[in-house]
Amino acid sequence: MQEKGSISIHTENIFPIIKKFLYSDQEIFLRELVSNAVDACQKLSKLASLGEYKGELGELNVTVSLDETAKTITISDNGIGMTAEEIKKYINQIAFSGATEFLEKYKDKGDEKQIIGHFGLGFYSAFMVAGQVEIVTLSHQEGASAARWVCDGSTEFEISAAAKESRGTDIILHVSEDAQEYLQKYRLKQILDKYCKFLPVSVSFDGETINETKPLWTRTPSELSDDDYLKFYRELHPMNPDPLFWIHLNVDYPFNLTGILYFPKLKQDIDPNRSKIHLYSRQVFITDEVKDVMPDFLMLMHGVLDSPDIPLNVSRSYLQSDSNVKKINSHITKKVADKLMEIFNKDRPVFEEKWNDVSMFVKYGMLSDEKFYERAKDFCLVSNCQKKYFTLAEYKEHVKTLQTDKDGNIVWLYTKDAAKQDLFIRQAEQKGYDVLVMDSMIDSHFVMMLEEKQEKVSLKRVDADTMEKLIPQEVKLEVLLNQEQQDSLKKLFEATLQTKATVEVQALSAEDLPVVITLPEFFRRMQEMQQANGMFKGMGMPEMFTLSINSNHPAVQKILEVEDGRKSEMARQAVDLALLSQGMLTGKELTDFIKRSVQLSLN
Repeated sequence: MQEKGSISIHTENIFPIIKKFLYSDQEIFLRELVSNAVDACQKLSKLASLGEYKGELGELNVTVSLDETAKTITISDNGIGMTAEEIKKYINQIAFSGATEFLEKYKDKGDEKQIIGHFGLGFYSAFMVAGQVEIVTLSHQEGASAARWVCDGSTEFEISAAAKESRGTDIILHVSEDAQEYLQKYRLKQILDKYCKFLPVSVSFDGETINETKPLWTRTPSELSDDDYLKFYRELHPMNPDPLFWIHLNVDYPFNLTGILYFPKLKQDIDPNRSKIHLYSRQVFITDEVKDVMPDFLMLMHGVLDSPDIPLNVSRSYLQSDSNVKKINSHITKKVADKLMEIFNKDRPVFEEKWNDVSMFVKYGMLSDEKFYERAKDFCLVSNCQKKYFTLAEYKEHVKTLQTDKDGNIVWLYTKDAAKQDLFIRQAEQKGYDVLVMDSMIDSHFVMMLEEKQEKVSLKRVDADTMEKLIPQEVKLEVLLNQEQQDSLKKLFEATLQTKATVEVQALSAEDLPVVITLPEFFRRMQEMQQANGMFKGMGMPEMFTLSINSNHPAVQKILEVEDGRKSEMARQAVDLALLSQGMLTGKELTDFIKRSVQLSLN
């Protein structure tokens, strides 16, 4: 038997298109051909389960072999096989998908999800690396004859009889000169490990089985232990510390989705490499670019997702956004929120222990997703300088008695750097106030969101003003100086400061510093937003700070009493103390302050 003919296509340029544009990476030829071979095995298994194949099924498998001397790569299976007529139908008519036809035929007989291929173009990826491709196949059908198909990458093919005795198909690639890298064992092994590691039919190469046919995410959570999940995570990310916890996804309506997502321990300097979630379609690796499937705030998670319902383009390499993708995105968001709520309710101490590691996910999610905010506000925590944790509702109740100002606003004080702002924290605590720690890279945005979402709540950094102005009350301390003395002090300190600042005389507690320098909350937030976003690099916000002279401090009253020659020196010392408390005294000014302090101690 011998027959010649032309492949049924509408353009002579189909192969250059396939080679250059249809597939994103040349190496995926092996993924496509191995996936087709797995399909062939699964189709036969399906027919056997339905009683439509009476022969001995045996152990279904796929073998990839390399002949470096002959410069060939062969992908063999013992699956369903093809007749000469089926070759003409499925191979010669480009984009006629045998898997699609098979699914349609058996759609009412269950478990159609197991068939991988559905594009009809995967086979032609072989011509990305091969100058000539052979198919040698024997159908499972009783009395079928083996057939051989040969094509050199043009639109011409040849079909003839073959001497194959065992059921199945061999795809033989005669590797072209410009693809010689694929004639190396390590390169093929690398590709197989990447794309075929979890295929549902056994795949062997160089005498070894390279895949796990029933990976963790295909199994039910009830049959798995914590050790199973941790072991799988270490296989995926061998250099990472163990995850905080994980979510096992198993959805079959209104879309199909399985997978395992892990919460890793995050560093403050977040790794910009977000390709930590692998997307599979029926256990075939597709991509690690999942930005459309995963909510942006969860892109820092690790793990795997597997869904046959995520639409891909014909090369299985790019996601196409549609309603299913959006539904999956929303479902993942909900499942993550539900898991966190479950842990919070089940074991709050454990949740608090892990909060610092998981808070970045939660805060980012609350900022970027309104639905997630509504779910997360009940388990989102804030912590104070005593490292005590509160939910948002708990904290509001905790501080409302002492930290409600004269206008009825509850003021939440916070610190961005507890060590640097220790003096201001102590002053707040002396008044019975509580101070939150908001020191993560996302907290500048989070603070503003909290104010926006919560009625009658304002957040102020503990060093943004004097305590009396941070939480203003109806009853104020009395200024112990007359107007002439106040004017004199203001003029003296304005001359001493010699920089743009608002100078005011204020009645503060005698326990406070004689001079307090603060940067208003608005300008502090602008600076922090700049730092967080990298905006206006090199420009910087102007230092529009306020210098408050404590009229009730003995040192200030003493300045008024000393002779004029010493007034400037004492004022300078008081200003430098205030600058030092804010970390604003450096260089020559710091050196002068130290020398002056030594000299004053000797007088």
